[in-house]
Amino acid sequence: MTARLARRATLRRSVALASDFRYEQTDPALFYGNLAVDTAALVDDVYVGATGRALDGAVILDVGGGPGYFADAFARVGARYLSVEPDPAEMHAADLQVHGSVRGSGTALPFRTSSVDVCMSSNVAEHVRDPWAMAEEMLRVTAPGGIVVLSYTLWWGPFGGHETGPWHFLGGERAARRYARTHGHEPKNRYGKSLFAVGASDGLRWATTTPNGELLSAFPRYHPRWAWWLVRVPVVRELLVSNVVLVLRAVR
Repeated sequence: MTARLARRATLRRSVALASDFRYEQTDPALFYGNLAVDTAALVDDVYVGATGRALDGAVILDVGGGPGYFADAFARVGARYLSVEPDPAEMHAADLQVHGSVRGSGTALPFRTSSVDVCMSSNVAEHVRDPWAMAEEMLRVTAPGGIVVLSYTLWWGPFGGHETGPWHFLGGERAARRYARTHGHEPKNRYGKSLFAVGASDGLRWATTTPNGELLSAFPRYHPRWAWWLVRVPVVRELLVSNVVLVLRAVR
């Protein structure tokens, strides 16, 4: 079901996405703008693979959508974009006007059951104390036959500690304290409060046992196609995969 995405998952794409990470703090519009274009293409690819239809006309809900950087990219592929974000400061961080953006919790989504065609979340699960409660909510609001695309950063991967890395390998609390001593202020992503240790195995365990979804695919988000096998190898995937994507079909 990921044949179209596999053709695009080249080393050149991986290098381009990795190089953009240096702009996350200094030029977030550039970083998230490029990531949004890639994400819209990724979701379109897996939606076509799962349903035989493109995103044109589909209703897509972005859980943890922040200020709405992804809105324009999904509008360009014809989707009706909605987003939910719990933090009002994040919603207004970029002064973007996003119609259909609502404030709410990912673990109690303010949407009706079976109300969207696609529910996605990008780099949010690691910031949620109970990410699998959020994942179940994503399945609940997705119509039967629709898809959920859950992409998150792995704790033991190279970017698991976010701005506190690579010291997170020695412990999240220790890394947070070191960051505060070095920079004179707390990290934005505070371990145990807004950043949690979540692994690939955790997501795969949930995805293969939930009665509300059928796992269609799991692959590394930023790796070229020839390295996708890494996600199938326990322990190795936790260290060498930075971000895993779980694609599920909603069932009732």
